[in-house]
Amino acid sequence: MHTTFTALDFETAQHARNSICQVGLVCFEAGKIVREINLLVRPPNNYYRYDFIDIHGITPDDTADAPTFAAVWPQLEPYIAGQRVVAHNGPRFDFSVLRHTLAHYGLTEPTYEGICTLSIYGRSLKILCAEYGIELDHHDALSDARACARLYLKSLAPCKV
Repeated sequence: MHTTFTALDFETAQHARNSICQVGLVCFEAGKIVREINLLVRPPNNYYRYDFIDIHGITPDDTADAPTFAAVWPQLEPYIAGQRVVAHNGPRFDFSVLRHTLAHYGLTEPTYEGICTLSIYGRSLKILCAEYGIELDHHDALSDARACARLYLKSLAPCKV
């Protein structure tokens, strides 16, 4: 069923694709939210670029005592492995970040079906949320994942003529 899926978003501390500092994950079954995960993650060396802090507001102090991605992966993997995973700009960002981060920690990337809402709509998450009245605290990973999920569900709705 297409309405059973996981929406995913990452925030990163810098340009390196293995620098996850926040994970937002929303699991849907039959179109209803059944689980949400919102985690701060300590990126490698807890290193941040200042311009990334300006984007999402997460700082090294926020993640100094946070677990690494390797430590939280067992909690996330069941919602990704073998699942339909939806992300906005997934192939160019979130799916790439996941792949590089797993490789950094020597973890195996699971098989999943990746769906990209940017490919479906062709516009930014912020613009789409404003257009469709979807709540968004942009660059908060959980908020971005929720918004992406709502857009995906909207794309599945039959057109009204």
